[in-house]
Amino acid sequence: MLGNFSYCNPTRLHFGRDALDRLNEELPRFGSRVQLVYGGGSIKRTGLYDQVVSILESNGKEVFEDAGVMPNPTVEKLYEGSRTARENEVDLILAVGGGSVCDYAKAVSVSAYCNEDPWEKYYLRFEEPDCAIVPVGCVLTMAGTGSEMNGGAVITNPETKQKIGHVFGTEVFPKFSILNPELTYTVPHYQMVAGIFDVMSHIMEQYFSGTDDNTSDYIMEGLMRSLVHSSRIAAENPEDYEARSNIMWSATWALNTFVAMGKSTDWMVHMIGQAVGGFTDATHGMTLSAVSVPYYRHIMPYGLPKFVRFAQAVWEVDSSGKTDEETAQAGLAAMEAWMREMGLEMSVSELGVTEGMLAGIADATLAMDGGYHAPDHDEIVAILRESL
Repeated sequence: MLGNFSYCNPTRLHFGRDALDRLNEELPRFGSRVQLVYGGGSIKRTGLYDQVVSILESNGKEVFEDAGVMPNPTVEKLYEGSRTARENEVDLILAVGGGSVCDYAKAVSVSAYCNEDPWEKYYLRFEEPDCAIVPVGCVLTMAGTGSEMNGGAVITNPETKQKIGHVFGTEVFPKFSILNPELTYTVPHYQMVAGIFDVMSHIMEQYFSGTDDNTSDYIMEGLMRSLVHSSRIAAENPEDYEARSNIMWSATWALNTFVAMGKSTDWMVHMIGQAVGGFTDATHGMTLSAVSVPYYRHIMPYGLPKFVRFAQAVWEVDSSGKTDEETAQAGLAAMEAWMREMGLEMSVSELGVTEGMLAGIADATLAMDGGYHAPDHDEIVAILRESL
């Protein structure tokens, strides 16, 4: 492993069927005023809302509701949630939902007492918080983003068609997260596989960077193999606990900073995907799946040995009689076949992208910082055009 690094992850995880009971251990650590953040109401239909509110009330908490968090949280919603937190002087923001809800909660946590426009400060200038930060806890209902154990917070500005993520430091990480795989059973198939590919993309964007013999690469190969195996089981039986638990655990470790140690990382797929999302409001994981195959074909010549290793270690490609390029191509073909098997979107046109949007999406991509191989404007347009 190359370079120097420091590692710390302050989030406490409670995992398993009885994980929600551990909320009773966490709540006494915080004050009495809790902002309850959730999405469109699915947690009410499943009964989870009643369970959480009952635990909050039994712990003497006063609840301030912040409902209606959309799949791609908007800047206007961020302003609304920040007012709720500030005006009610909440002591804890409890996010109950998937990655968007957790992302939003962290964005509110650093914006409630921000003396400037948080969109300008955090998402355009990428500055760090210098104000009071409201603690966040998460009860996760969908596996994918890893937001339950990291500092990421993605916010969308529909007016400017910008979808931007800011990865905050450990002071913004959730203080605790509740992970019960059974809470993911009711997620629709489309959203489940989108989340699975988000996990896969997180791993690949860290894996395909650097050429040293890095322990993190071996860990990531195991995570990818586990994810592919469990995804096939979950697609057939969404209530297979073992498969869903492995997917949830892989999602957390794919993006909690652990496997990034000693890696340069390459987040260009996410940057392109988020730019596509800013123009279309499409599901995040599907924007990634739509651009991944053309992107990785584009960068394969820059890291051929790693693509050969990926084909052999993750997809069990037999290299006998093949050149390195043929082996690498076979690996990408195996990945594409799995993606189609899962029912992932493979074309940006299916997400609403038109030829006329390509230049704007490329501009939006280049306005974000995240690419290791750094394709230029024309290369990004070509990658997108291949996905039309």
